[in-house]
Amino acid sequence: MRPHLLCFILGVLAVAAARAEGGCAPALDFAKRPLAGSEPVRLCEVYRGQVVMIVNTASKCAFTPQYEALEALYAKYRDRGFVVLGFPSNDFGGQEPGTEAQIQEFCRSTYGVKFPMFEKTHAGRAEADPLFRKLGELAGEYPRWNFHKYLLDRDGNLAASFGSFTRPDSREVVEKIEALLGD
Repeated sequence: MRPHLLCFILGVLAVAAARAEGGCAPALDFAKRPLAGSEPVRLCEVYRGQVVMIVNTASKCAFTPQYEALEALYAKYRDRGFVVLGFPSNDFGGQEPGTEAQIQEFCRSTYGVKFPMFEKTHAGRAEADPLFRKLGELAGEYPRWNFHKYLLDRDGNLAASFGSFTRPDSREVVEKIEALLGD
């Protein structure tokens, strides 16, 4: 066997072994800073084993009232291992112009958001942050507007992708979450 082929095969096996031993799933293998925070956290270390919904959010959008439904889902299912992760983005219509502190205050005071929110980021395909680039590649679709929702299973695999017009509390989304939670 050629040495470069052997190295490639051993590399692939090492990656597979790391994942089997609890390594990061590609969709969660990112360090992100909590909204208005200073120290990044590794998503896979904090949210491994949970059903995760990742959403690009905005405070001045017609879809902004979806915060209420996202928070309700989080409150209803968090004890069963479900979490919503919000990522504010100003990519679509300039509808998230505020600072991270302003966004945090708006979300808490207007919608009572308690689910984890992270750093302001780019979600649109043209300038997608690595997290949203990975989600877009896995789903075969990138957010085309605010409040696109990606749903990951407990292993960090993409299970569904829902566009902005699909409400977080729609039957389709709730049934998928409940199926992924299982118990």
